[in-house]
Order: sequence, then C-alpha cells, then structure tokens
Amino acid sequence: MSLSIHTDNHVRSPYPSDAAAEVSAALTTLLADTFALYLKTKSFHWHMAPTGFGIFQPLLDEQAEQILSITDVIAERIRELGGTTLHSIGHIGRLQRLADNDTDYLTPAEMLTELASDNRQLSSFLRTTRDVCDMHWDFQTAEYFETWIDEADGRTWFLVEAWRAHLRSIPTTAAALQAPTTLPERLTK
Repeated sequence: MSLSIHTDNHVRSPYPSDAAAEVSAALTTLLADTFALYLKTKSFHWHMAPTGFGIFQPLLDEQAEQILSITDVIAERIRELGGTTLHSIGHIGRLQRLADNDTDYLTPAEMLTELASDNRQLSSFLRTTRDVCDMHWDFQTAEYFETWIDEADGRTWFLVEAWRAHLRSIPTTAAALQAPTTLPERLTK
C-alpha cells in the first residue's frame, strides 16, 4: 500500500488571472509594508527611553497589535485570489516601501514622529491598493480597506497628539524659573 500526498498548492481565483495576479501582487507588497511597520513599532516599543517608557510604551504596544491583526487577513486574501504570499523576512525586505531604522538610539520624539510618518505612508499605500482592487472590481477585497485606512489615520493622530500632550505637561523654561527652589517652598506648593 502506498501513500500519496497531494502537493498541488494552486487555489483557483474567481477573477480573471491578470486581475487576480495584479491584486495579489499589490496585497503582497502591502503585507510587506505592514510587517515592516509592525516590527518598527515593536522595536520602538522595546527601545523607548525611560523618559517616554511609561507614557508611550503602552500606546506603541497597542498600535503594534492593531497593525499585526490585519496581516493574516491580507495573506489569506492573497491565497484566496490564487496568489502566493510572503515566504521570509528577506522577501519582506525586498518588497517593503517603508524604510527600516537601525539607529541605536532615538528620542521618544524621533520615534513618534517617524511612526506617525510611516502610518501616513501606510494609509496612502492602503488607498492605492484599494484602488487596484476597485479597478478590477474586486469589491470583496476592497471592503476591508475602509477600516484599515481609518485605523492607520487614527494611529497617526494618536502619535501626534500623544507627543503634543506630553509637551504640554512639561514645565516651560519660564515656569521652571518661577518654581520654588528650596525644599520647604516645594513642599508647600
């Protein structure tokens, strides 16, 4: 008795082959960008300076989870269309459009500014990919994008506003000069 294993990994797409291929390619590139942003967000979460640790680290952790949550949906949709998706970190590196950041030290401001910019870019990539889906009448895939675009725009807003709120909480130089200077003055203030 012999055991045969079916190795045909081809999935039939409901769309013409050129449309499915173009949508799959756009989604695969988007998936690479999504993983790149997820890893950068986690890296900044791990490397946040102590001055921003308690304030910004939970925000970055929440944002990283939100970014990661769409990766499976994207990859599964690529497979449903008959495409092949990412195979490795190297594959992500070849396709991603978002820049890596291997700098040893960044201030919290630099991290938040870069992540806000990257989320703006991802929002733009999401819109472009949605347009590819619309062009090929792949409304089933395009349906996902409104939520993802809203989430990317929301992450951008939160990053910018979190930094602004942090800056407002820091005493200005004039206020610091008028602050009590002795211990008894500080205790009574």
